[in-house]
Formats: sequence, C-alpha cells, structure tokens
Amino acid sequence: MSNWIVNNGLTSLILVVWMAINIFLFVWFYFFYDLGDQFYYTRHLLGSALAWARAPAAVLNFNCLLILLPVCRNLLSLVRGSFGCCGRTMRKQLDKNLSFHKLVAYTIALMTAVHVIAHLLNLEWYNNSRLGVYDKLSTALSDLADTHNTTYLNPMRKMNLDPQQNPNYLAFTTIAGLTGVIITLALIIIITSSMEVIRRSYFEVFWYTHHLFIVFFIGLVFHGAGRIVRSQQTTNPPHNYSLCKDRTDDWGRIPQCPMPQFAGGFPQTWMWVIAPMILYLCERVLRFIRYTQTVTYRRIVMRPSKVLELQMVKNGFKMEVGQYVFLNCPAISQLEWHPFTMTSAPEEDFFSVHIRSAGDWTDKLIEIMQQLPEGAQGPKMGVDGPFGTASEDVFDYEVSMLVGAGIGVTPFASILKSIWYKFKDSNPKLRTKKIYFYWLCRETYAFEWFADLLQVLEKEMEERGMGDFLTYKLYLTRWDQSHADHVMVRFDQDKDAVTGLKQKTYYGRPDWGNEFEQVRQENPTSVVGTFLCGPEALAKVLAKKCAKYSDVDPRKTKFYFNKENF
Repeated sequence: MSNWIVNNGLTSLILVVWMAINIFLFVWFYFFYDLGDQFYYTRHLLGSALAWARAPAAVLNFNCLLILLPVCRNLLSLVRGSFGCCGRTMRKQLDKNLSFHKLVAYTIALMTAVHVIAHLLNLEWYNNSRLGVYDKLSTALSDLADTHNTTYLNPMRKMNLDPQQNPNYLAFTTIAGLTGVIITLALIIIITSSMEVIRRSYFEVFWYTHHLFIVFFIGLVFHGAGRIVRSQQTTNPPHNYSLCKDRTDDWGRIPQCPMPQFAGGFPQTWMWVIAPMILYLCERVLRFIRYTQTVTYRRIVMRPSKVLELQMVKNGFKMEVGQYVFLNCPAISQLEWHPFTMTSAPEEDFFSVHIRSAGDWTDKLIEIMQQLPEGAQGPKMGVDGPFGTASEDVFDYEVSMLVGAGIGVTPFASILKSIWYKFKDSNPKLRTKKIYFYWLCRETYAFEWFADLLQVLEKEMEERGMGDFLTYKLYLTRWDQSHADHVMVRFDQDKDAVTGLKQKTYYGRPDWGNEFEQVRQENPTSVVGTFLCGPEALAKVLAKKCAKYSDVDPRKTKFYFNKENF
C-alpha cells in the first residue's frame, strides 16, 4: 500500500475530490428540485423526471468547465514551470491531462444521456397534461397562459397541431429544444469518433469531428436561455399550494388562492464555461501567432526503417529535454496538427524531430521530402510549442530508467544527447549519477539511426572513466532465420552484429522483474525515476513493477513511474 501511494496517492486524491464534487452537485440539485416548494406544481406535471433532468445538468456544468483545461497545452506548460519549485509528484499530475480529459468526457456523455432521457419523458408528460389526460390540477396548470395576470407553466403552447407532433414541435422550434438536439448530436459524433480504433486508423476523422466542440459550447451557452423549466414565483398575497392545489376553480377568485405565477430560472451554464472558453481562445490565438513565425530547415535526412529526420531553426525557440512540438504542414492540411517529441538537445542551436511512417499525414510528408532536390528547403511548416512532458524531470533523479519502444525512443535521444553535452562541458549541475536505457524494437533497421549517438556516448564515457554511468540494453523482439544465422556467424566478434556497439543486442523481451531487482541492488538508497515512451500495455507492467520493487523503508530504493502522453 505504501508503494502504491508513492506512485498513485496524489492522483487518487484528486480523483476522489473530483468525484466528491460531482456527487455533491448531483445530490444537492436533485433534492433542490425534488423537495423545493417552488417546484411543487412543476413536479405535479413531471414527477421525479424533473429532478432527474436538473441534477445531471448541474454535473454537466461543472465538467464542461473542466473539459477544455487539460487540452490548453500552453497553460499546462506555464503551470508546470510554476511547479518547478514543487515536488515531482505534483508535476506528474500534469502528465495525465489527456486521461483526465477522457474521464471528464465520459462523465459528460453519461450525464447527457440521463439529462436527455429525463427530458424526453418530460416532453411526453407535458403533452399529456396539455391534452387533459391526467387530473384536474394538471389540466388547470397546463391551461395557464401568458396574459395580464397569469403566466404559463407548461411550455407546450400549440394546440392546433396533431397531438403526437406537439413534443416534436417543442423540441425543434424552441431555443432549449433546438440547442439541446444540436449539442447532443455534436457530442455523439465527438464521442464515437474518439474511439481508439478510429483515432489510430482514421486520425483525420477524429481531428475534424473533434472540432464540433465549438458547436457544442455555443449551443451550451444558449441552451438555458429557453428557460423551459419554470418554478412558482412569490406573489402578494402568497399562493399556498397546500391549500389551493385542490381548489383550482377558486384560483384568482378568493384572496387565499391568487393565480399562481411562474417564471423560468436564470441561465447559469454560461457562467460556468465562459472562463475556460476565454482561456482556450487565448490558447488558439497563441497557437496562430506561433504558426505564422518563420521556420527554416537546417537539414532533411531520410533514415532507415522509413524514418524522416527534420532539423529546423526558429527564432526565439527554447526547449528542454524530452519536450514535444505540434507540427502543421499546410501543403498537406491547413488544420491538422500532429505531436512529435524532439530528439535534439537544448544545447544545440536547432531542434529536430524523427517522424515514422504511421498514417496518411506522415506518409504524405515523407513523400514530399523525398521528392525535394538536394539541399532544397522543405514546404512551409507551422510549429507550436515546445510543451513539457514527464521526461523533463529526468535530471531530478539520481538514477533514471529510460524505456523506449520503437519510435518511442525519441525523447530519450534528446536526454542522452544532453547528457553528452553536459559531460563535454563538465556541467556541475548534473545531478544524475546513473542511467539505465532500454530500447525495444521489432526491426534491426530501426536501431541504425540511433546507434551513432550510443557509440559517441560509449566512447565518451570510456575516455572519462565513467563506463558504468550508462547501462543500455537493446532488445530485438522480431527476427527471421537469416538474421539469426547472420548473428551466429559474428557472435564472437567484439562488436554487435546489428548495431556495431560493444553491448550485444538482446533477443526477445526484457524480464522486467530481473531488471528492477538489479537496479534496486545496484542502487540500494536511491530514488529511481522510471520513464516510458511506449504502449499502454507496457506502461501497466512497469507501473506495477515500480510499486512492487519500491522499498517501504524511505531510506531505501524508491521507483517513481512516469509516462509520456500526447
């Protein structure tokens, strides 16, 4: 339990607080509408569906306030910088922004479903009350109209339509009804197109449909303006429903039962969402300003395994290790932005990214770059960033375990380069004493573009007598018989047959239990940062190992898990 709290305690506390606020809002507003005297007559028409419609609406307001904040990348980077003086556990929470964004989105979807179902029942009951299907009180309340001395309660006002069409008329002609239909349809499209299979295989569909959030928020702001849910107002003399509910014929005729007056509640949703909407608008303006800034290409290189390296220069651009940027190529799409981790070091006078062929956008970009004449500038490129990630904190740990899978090695390229520069300049601020680096790849070609950097580091460490500073293990997870034969022939050579490094390539997958145990034994009193850029399945394994191999004794080895999220 202690080890679990080290890695997940603050995250769980934040989720508990968030859940508690949701539950409080739901329960509070449920009983407000279910027990409030001002809603007695409204409840007589609608029953418990009134409370079941309004309680989710309160939860929706709260979560719609939150949904935009985790995707305000510049705001998160600013907050991360402000937390630089705080503990690493606090900064780690910012790396889970997309997970929280999804959780809030699921809550919005659930509460919307409850809200819509309750209002569909309300429409039916409003219509039945208007048609006199229920008791005398329901009919009397529904017959109230806007005159000089009365106000309506039942929003179903049209009587010259087919009775079965009244609910449709209310849903598609009133502000509340029409905006409700629009934002529900927008939400359905956004949620369904965000499924993992669509996002991975048809990113463009996900990207474009996600921008329906603009329609969603505009509709949300105006949704409450219809004031379709009405409550009884205070009159002089007062209308006492307990006395007058059974004396509808005397309404307005005796002083004890004046005509009841009703009014819709003041719209409140806009007050919840206006601040995050302004923040997000500022975020978009800043992105546009960055988009217009000139970016020039220092070098364009096509690496093995269909990996494109772009070295670029932009005035005023400053980065830290492990950060990422969003790239936009108008020649491919004016609207699409894609995240890429930078592989350059802060000490270099350019920034670089390595782009693997992984979809239509990357395939088109690689095709464009391959067709360029030697030494030519590439197409216009918009760059937004840099933005912070978990890897920024790598030098805050005495010992770091870096785990990359496939192209997920990119943030660690930046880190290892920066280490080389720090050693070269004898930087006294380097706190890290030991790094363990693991790279899992399916193809031998993928090792080639990164092996040069490892060879330089290997040589540098040996010359400085620090051969133990960097321990790296490369794992090839897929191979054929011809490759096995090639390795067997060269097995006795000093350097590896695949990478040319002194460290031999491993075949298969790491035994993470053995790896963590080795790190713990070699660093019995250290705080170890474990960093992953790779698939979710591997993240779950490493997170469990961090909890399992952390020692309960605070003076002994502790593992902190960190994962890249885009």
